[in-house]
Formats: sequence, C-alpha cells, structure tokens
Amino acid sequence: MKRKPLLKAVAGAVAVTTVLTACGANDKPAQAGGEVKPGGTVRLLNDSATQQYDPAKSGSLVVTALGLVHRRLTSWKVAPGQDTTIIPDLATDTGRPTEGGKTWTFTLKDNVKYNDGSPIKAQDIKWGLERTYAAAFSGGLTYHKDLLSPGLAYKGPFEGGKELDSIETPDDKTIVFHLARPYGDWNWIASTPAFSPVPKGKGEEADYGNHPVASGPYVLEKYERGKEARLVRNPHWDRATDDTRKANPDTIVFQLGQDTSVISKRLIDDSGDDQSAFSIPFASPAQLAQIQANPSAKSRIVTSESGALAYLTLNTQRGKLVDPKVRQAFQYAVDKAAYQVASAGNAQLAGDVATTLITPGLQGREQFDLYPAPASGDPEKAKKLLAEAGLPNGLDGLVLATRNENSYPEKAAAIQAALARANIKITIKALDEDTYTSEVDTKGISDYDLTLTSWQPDIPSANANIQPLFQSTEIGNGGVNESRYNNPEVDRLITEAQATLDPAEAGKKWAALDKKILGDSPVVPLIYTRNSFLHGSKFGNVVIGRFPAYPDYRQFGLIQ
Repeated sequence: MKRKPLLKAVAGAVAVTTVLTACGANDKPAQAGGEVKPGGTVRLLNDSATQQYDPAKSGSLVVTALGLVHRRLTSWKVAPGQDTTIIPDLATDTGRPTEGGKTWTFTLKDNVKYNDGSPIKAQDIKWGLERTYAAAFSGGLTYHKDLLSPGLAYKGPFEGGKELDSIETPDDKTIVFHLARPYGDWNWIASTPAFSPVPKGKGEEADYGNHPVASGPYVLEKYERGKEARLVRNPHWDRATDDTRKANPDTIVFQLGQDTSVISKRLIDDSGDDQSAFSIPFASPAQLAQIQANPSAKSRIVTSESGALAYLTLNTQRGKLVDPKVRQAFQYAVDKAAYQVASAGNAQLAGDVATTLITPGLQGREQFDLYPAPASGDPEKAKKLLAEAGLPNGLDGLVLATRNENSYPEKAAAIQAALARANIKITIKALDEDTYTSEVDTKGISDYDLTLTSWQPDIPSANANIQPLFQSTEIGNGGVNESRYNNPEVDRLITEAQATLDPAEAGKKWAALDKKILGDSPVVPLIYTRNSFLHGSKFGNVVIGRFPAYPDYRQFGLIQ
C-alpha cells in the first residue's frame, strides 16, 4: 500500500443543490440554489498542472476526476449526513467471498460498453490490473498488489505476455480473485482505480492516460498539461447500468495550473463563465476570511463535515523519542486550538479536535481520549512526563519536517510555539512535495524527529486509516509510516482485522488497534480537518457525505 497522503482531490454532475454551509457544517444539510438540469459546460479550476487518466497510475477517489471517465467493479454511494456505502458499478453485486474471504467472485452487468461501442469484458478488468505491475505504470494505489502477487513476483504483461494466475476469467462476464490471504475489504479495494477496465492488449504506450478508452459517462477529448483537460459525453455509456454517475453537464473543462488566489478571486467575483465554475483546491485561511466578508461568496461555500486526520508524527526510532513516556508528553504539549486557527482561521471551519486515529464516518470507529487535556494543551503535564523520563530540562534540537504548501508552515509554527511552553524546542524544515517524499517517506531513518502531515483514507474503511500509517512494512520505500512505528503485535492484529469478513466485527478490531497504537504514542492526533470549497452561482449539486471530505464530482450540474 504505497501512496502519498491525499492533500488534494482531482475531479462532476443532478437535481437540487445540497450543501453544507461553512457557518453550519454540522447542521442538517440545506437545499439551496434552485433546480439543476442536464446540459451545459462546467469548469473545474485546479491549481495542479496535471491530471492522471491512466488508472494504473492514479490515486483518484471514485468520486473525483478519474471516476468520470473510468468505471470500476464497485462504487460508493455518497449523501450528505450519511455514511458512505458500497454499491455495484460494473459488477452486478459487491462481490461474493468464499474460502473465508480468500476468494472473491464478481459478475459483470449486461450492456456495459466502452466509448467505441465495444463490450467491456472480464478479461479487460484482469488486463487493467496486470498493467499495474509493470514498472512503467507505477504510481497508482497498490492495495491489491501483494494480495494477488505476494512479494510482487509478477512484473506485468508486457514482457513475454505472462498472465497473473491469481485472477481467473472463466467467461467474458466472470472474474475470480484468488488472494494470498483472507481480506474482508476486497470489495472496497475493487473500487480503486486499478479495477477500471482497459481493453485487453491496449495501453502499452506510456501516454495512455492522455487518450484512454472510456467506460464512464465522459471521454477525455483533449488534454494539455498545465492548461486544460476537456471531457465530453460518451455516447455508449448507459445510465441504466450506472447508479451513481448523474452525468448532467455536456462538457466538463478542467482548467489546470491556476493560481489559488486567482481561483478564489474569480469565484468571489462570480461573473461570466466563472458562475459555472468550481474550485478544486479547498480555500485557505486567508481566502476564507475574504469569502466570509462577502455575503454572496459566503452563500456559495461548501464545507465538509470532517475529513483527513491532521497529526504530528514522532520518530519512534530516533533519539529520546524511542521512550514512550517522552512521546506521551507531546500529547499534552500540543495546542490543538491554535492549530485549528492556523488551519482555517477558526475551529468551526478547521475541524474538530482529534483524539483518535480513525476518522469520523468510518464503521467501527469509537470515540475515546487516552490523554484528556484542554484543547489548548496541558504544558505542565507534559513537563512532568518529561521529568519522569529523565528530562527535567525538556528537549532541544528537534527537527520538524513539513510541506511548504497548504498553510503547513503556519500550522508548524503553531506547533512550535505550543511545544516551547513545555520546554520542547524544535526547528521547522519546510520542504516542497518531492523533497518531502524523498527525505521523509523514501528513507528508512531520516534526519528529522517530527513531521506534520495529514491522511485521508483511500476507501471508507478503518483499515485504510490504520494499516498504511502504522504497519511496519510501510516504513521507508515510499510508505507513509512516518513515525517508523514497528510493533510486531500490531502487525499481527492488522492482518487479523483485515481477514475479518463481518464489517461490525472488523470495526471492533480496528477500534481496539486504534487504542493500542495510541497507547504507544507514535503520533499526536490534532484535528479532523474540514475542507471548504467555493463555487459559482450557477454551479449546483455540490454533495459531500461523511466520507470523503471532497464533493462528489459525479453529481455536479448547472442551475439552468
């Protein structure tokens, strides 16, 4: 499971506009903005210069950009105020497990076709998965890889035409997965990009993502890095086979490489084509202040109920931080209220104070607090723990690594000031995204003591909160176990929870793991972030459920 934290979404299309307003993110969802009707062009404004439409290389959630072009075996039903549920997409159901969850079988629906009119076959799902093992097509989500090829022995279909024997396709509509071990979340994994069909034999070229064969309601008509990605209707997409994609707009234009401050100004001004536009980057604290001062713009802000877990990691294999008591002192030293202000200007927009590793909206989550303290922290308690650990004068010379975007420098400064009250002195090292990934996630032991980051699960399961961040196999080599936490008992319990088929039983195991890991204090939960998005006055049906903290692009449309 090698992937980066989800800092941004990448991206459309029904009835009435349903929003969670910024001034009442936890209130009953409101309906506003009038009726949304099919037709027209929407514009999605993105600060990223690129978009990835090759499913083998993509980490895009099913509700965002890739989900408009590529279908998967399963999908998510998202609604405001409700937990996200799993539903079939290309398959007739959400999978049939046998052998205690070691084997999973799916059957494809009738009349599912590509944009050229050819039928989608089970062999195409298998081929799409096989492509993900080729070195040239790395970069996407990899939850499936070790389960289908232990030790990643399989190297893809392009050298010698070798097939992945753990996937069977007895006929054009049936696909059977033989996993290396029982895995209860396999039906959720089947909603990730790798399970999008690619016509067998196609997609060997490195730039396949610039002209992919579409199975969803839209076709990528044009892609120009740093400028535009244009989606138009797929004439062979059948609405009767697709319960989640509303496909309201005729055309969806992603304007790429846009400056975030310019995006915000354009949408606040709300003129011309920008009335039909939406900001993919969520609003920064400075932008939120401008928006709140403008009544029209304030009415067009959509804020999620909750989102990613923002947290401070403690390098458990470095210096004095190897001592759990020293690490526990950080739980009391942080000022979560100050972190909220640094994140969005106020607590309501920033998100609630976090005390657990599993984020709200996921089955099995239990609310608890192993380190009760005011939101502003308890520096005296922190000092006491440090003294008990043989550090009466505190800690000095620690390095905190973080990113230099998304207000992370300001958030790191809030952490620095809070820790100083407990005689913990740190230096902030702000890095660009590539350097952060190289220095923090790729190296096994790096020259830092702390990191400040956030994590949005890739699927609505506590599995995706716990395993990537705390299993020892995720230390270095691109993994995101930045605390270098290595506990064999936790590793064993993760595997046990993953093998549990009953969601309620699995949820109890994940909640127990949440408490067990936090007892060792490898990270300090800070807040469950809220994301705020701005849209134009003619842009409607902006829907955010309890998970994920991003609008469902499949439901966007225009107020006609």
